[in-house]
Amino acid sequence: MTTEILHTDLTTTWVGIASLIIFVVGYYFIAAEDKYLINKAKPALFAGTMIFMLIGVYYAINGLDGAHLHHEIELLIYEIAGIFFFLYVAMTYIEAMIDRNVFSALRYNLVSKGYSYKKLFWITGLLAFFISPVADNLTTALILSTVLITIDKTNKAFIVPSAINIVVAANAGGAWSPFGDITTLMVWVDGKGAFVDFLYLFPASILGWFVTAFLLSRFVPNGTPPFAADEKKVYISAGGKVIMGLFALTIASAVLSHQVLHLPAMWGMMFGLAVLKLYIYRMSREVRYDSDGIVCPPVNVFSFIAKIENDTLLFFFGILAAVGGLHFLGFLEYFTALYSQFGATTVNIGVGFLSAIVDNVPVMSAVLKSSPDMGASAHAQWMLVTLTAGVGGSLISFGSAAGVGVMGKLHGIYTFGAHLKLAWTVLVGYIVSVSVWYVQFLILGIGA
Repeated sequence: MTTEILHTDLTTTWVGIASLIIFVVGYYFIAAEDKYLINKAKPALFAGTMIFMLIGVYYAINGLDGAHLHHEIELLIYEIAGIFFFLYVAMTYIEAMIDRNVFSALRYNLVSKGYSYKKLFWITGLLAFFISPVADNLTTALILSTVLITIDKTNKAFIVPSAINIVVAANAGGAWSPFGDITTLMVWVDGKGAFVDFLYLFPASILGWFVTAFLLSRFVPNGTPPFAADEKKVYISAGGKVIMGLFALTIASAVLSHQVLHLPAMWGMMFGLAVLKLYIYRMSREVRYDSDGIVCPPVNVFSFIAKIENDTLLFFFGILAAVGGLHFLGFLEYFTALYSQFGATTVNIGVGFLSAIVDNVPVMSAVLKSSPDMGASAHAQWMLVTLTAGVGGSLISFGSAAGVGVMGKLHGIYTFGAHLKLAWTVLVGYIVSVSVWYVQFLILGIGA
């Protein structure tokens, strides 16, 4: 006769202990990917899939009914798929805009105007803050760090504080939009807040970033970067502006799907991908010529898809699966107990510091999976943990996807040590963000 394990603590069984070891070892290799030259997707995917393989073995050995396990896996797949396909479409659009020279034209316009280092520092920071709510913090940070390295790749005194500024701005900008960070997307998809609820985090996000940027700007050198007067001007290629408009339409359809039509947000994104494919098909049927009169090759949407950072998508799949496995085994019940013992505000502020060490994606996944009792001000507390998980990831260079991406793009320049020397500026901004949230939500009651 088979029995069912429902909400049973499996943390002290061999499968619980083995799964925890796999998670810790896997996360060590994720954090030390530069040391071992192993992409973070590999250990994440292995840990996430292996944990559930072991759980399946445990059920089979003990003759347990696997219906509950199968049901939990289906729910987890649904959760991951929503995030996976959302990012899949967003990345496709970004690659399409890169192909159409949208961002190359931006870089040229910035460099050719003769702006000083300090002005470029503020411009790239502002762009990161306002682009990340739409394009996501990882993509924004990668694009603008590329701009940095093309401005002056030899001037570390400019690049390092500017890189930190971009990471902080991208994470802060992503905190007040459901699309800006994987953590805010997770909170939104989970139904912890409506689309407009995240907009109330704008004051805390921008003031926290501004304070950090002001402190960092003191370390930016004076002068202007070198620029070749004969450098050829870059224009947005044919279809680029239309694709930008289609991307805005796609984001709008995702919001409409989630808020009005009761469909997953990723459904609206996939609709946007279908529209993009139809437009690219129309473009490919037209004969186009470049500035030298040479026939341009036909545009193929699959060439955009081929350039997507699939390792990033697989990393998120693996890490979310791993946290889901720990939740199934009962480990997240310990996390829930912290809220009862120390209170929601204290723990949610601490989540920001934990995000810097562990990475904000698994931390937010753990919070959502454990679904703790946030108390009477539950909505305000969910907004707080959204803010702290996003902004707190900037405290250490590898605490967020944006930071990891910039470390890879500016390899040997923007490093863990270089970030740590100026991390105190990020901490001051973090304190400001939390203080603004406290006054706005708990004292004034705005957005609560």
